Amino acid sequence: MDRNENKEIIIKKKSGQTEPFDVSKLKASLKNAGADHDTIEKIADDIENWVYDGATTSKIYARAYKMFRRQSSSKASRYKLKKALFSMGPTGYPFENLIGELFKRQGFEVEVGQVVDGMTITHEIDVIATKNRDQHLIECKFSHDQGNRLSVQVPLYVHSRVNDIVENRQQQSRYKDFSFTPWVVTNARFSSDSIEYSRCKGIKLLGWDYPEGNALKDMIEREKIFPVTILKYLNKKEKQQLMEEGIVTCAQLMNEPDRLSQLSLSNKKKNAVLRELEELTGSK
Repeated sequence: MDRNENKEIIIKKKSGQTEPFDVSKLKASLKNAGADHDTIEKIADDIENWVYDGATTSKIYARAYKMFRRQSSSKASRYKLKKALFSMGPTGYPFENLIGELFKRQGFEVEVGQVVDGMTITHEIDVIATKNRDQHLIECKFSHDQGNRLSVQVPLYVHSRVNDIVENRQQQSRYKDFSFTPWVVTNARFSSDSIEYSRCKGIKLLGWDYPEGNALKDMIEREKIFPVTILKYLNKKEKQQLMEEGIVTCAQLMNEPDRLSQLSLSNKKKNAVLRELEELTGSK
């Protein structure tokens, strides 16, 4: 019998908040990473028997990942997605390029890091994504802190900037009949105030787990746009070198495998990386 059966276990999140342990969330995260039914049940049973009051989500994740890796190392890499996103720093530029690649995969023409004119002043827009006559003006907020929640000041700031840009563009003939949508995208989460304000003002939000069912983690999984920081056979320095050269996703690296030659890898390590890339991008 499960020693924790019928007992509510309170765990601690990265933000410091506490919540009851919910095994269904663990199972869902394993399923999203590609684990099969038997693996999910085996890991869930182990965690349920082991988890205790005050256990952190980080410790739960580490234990589940260790078990998952024994079953499938490549699929376990996908389970590290959240950590991989937070490892894209120290600057936010790789994250902006990742978001650009995500919109490209959905058929948008994308510009990254553009300085554009507003009606009153110039503004730097992290990502501009255009399809047909729909244009998305996207502010990317990269966070180093997994417990961070973006405050309402961010969408307030984005709203005023985009309004200034749109006012200017609506007077230009090349933007005739265009619709414009402001976005805030983050690898972290949003405060309740920022969600409420954005919903009222027509600002699209995309965060690690927001909106439910079509959050950043869902889009990355669906489109297979994994950051290179997810690769377990490359070290931090090698990943940083790739990102500095504009290679921020596994799909980009898969399309330009010669980039690996610049890292002075052994043939064994290079082949291991290529196998991992094939499985992560679905090219195998």
